[in-house]
Amino acid sequence: MARIAGVNLPDKKRVDIALRYLYGVGPTLAKKICLGLGIPESRRVFELTEDELLRIREALDKGNFQIEGDLRRVVAMNIKRLMDLGCYRGLRHRKRLPVRGQRTHTNARTRRGRAIAIAGKKKATK
Repeated sequence: MARIAGVNLPDKKRVDIALRYLYGVGPTLAKKICLGLGIPESRRVFELTEDELLRIREALDKGNFQIEGDLRRVVAMNIKRLMDLGCYRGLRHRKRLPVRGQRTHTNARTRRGRAIAIAGKKKATK
């Protein structure tokens, strides 16, 4: 089991795909790391040697990439800063509503939660 930055990488997946399990590592960065270290993209995680895993860890440390806990902390601090300022985006975060201009009349169920039935409302009859 390969463990990088406190995350267990899946053994059966290709290295460039498995690196994406790290928060802050996307397709471009994963490919760049593999190319830089000379690891073929077809190689699976369980086929990596300890030396290659160590080189991947060092590449992530030396590359000045913010991943996992550091990046999560920065994102949380940015959101907290917006909320403390009281700007529009901060108020939307505080109310748990969509921040980037999406409509909320009919959508945004993921952000707002389940729909709540209005009590006492009846259909109009003729």
